[in-house]
Amino acid sequence: MSLLEGYGIVKRFGGLVALNGVDFHIDEGEIVGLIGPNGAGKTTLFNVVAGTFPPTKGTIKFDGKEITGLKPYKICRLGIARTFQIPKPFPNMTVYENLLAAATFGCTKEKGSSNVKEEINRILERFGLAKKSMMPAASLTIYEQRMLELARALATKPKLLMLDEVMAGLNPTETAQVLNIIRELRKEGITIFMIEHNMRAVMGIAERIIVLHQGTKIAEGKPEEVGSDPKVIEAYLGEAYVKG
Repeated sequence: MSLLEGYGIVKRFGGLVALNGVDFHIDEGEIVGLIGPNGAGKTTLFNVVAGTFPPTKGTIKFDGKEITGLKPYKICRLGIARTFQIPKPFPNMTVYENLLAAATFGCTKEKGSSNVKEEINRILERFGLAKKSMMPAASLTIYEQRMLELARALATKPKLLMLDEVMAGLNPTETAQVLNIIRELRKEGITIFMIEHNMRAVMGIAERIIVLHQGTKIAEGKPEEVGSDPKVIEAYLGEAYVKG
């Protein structure tokens, strides 16, 4: 069953066509990778889904309901959470307060209850942030800020989690830890849609890959199919990837 669907998604910025008639779907329980060169339209697609700005044309449905053009907070409350390529915590708020804000404005039905506080503490422990819960978010390392991004998204109780290059700038050990977290979240019933430039990581974890190039979807399929597609090799992966 499709949890998220997009039909004929077009996004123009003046004369620039960032997305050009993109159709896509994310099935419930899937891990789907979104890849392509810089400027391909990947983050633009995430922004359109999350309500950062509306599509110029096209329709987006989530859990059977049309969400095209809804405000980001309404989309979040329906069960879509996202992280950002560059972490965007509230820098002067504590780590705990960042999670509390996410839980308060997310789709949880227990806002302000003791259950929410217990859940936040569990999330802090899970992401290794418990000892820094009272520190300002600006004081965290890059890896810890990535963990806070994930933690905040999880605190909204999402059905669909959209990850925008969550492994960017991480070392191999940290990358492996993030991959394990993604697998655990999927086991817990959260569907994953992820933008990623780390090909080894995304090809190893995603069941399906969507490829964008210059705002157009040029391929879609299992990782091994996409990895051997001549259009994808020419537009993005390069011959070195195939030989490697």
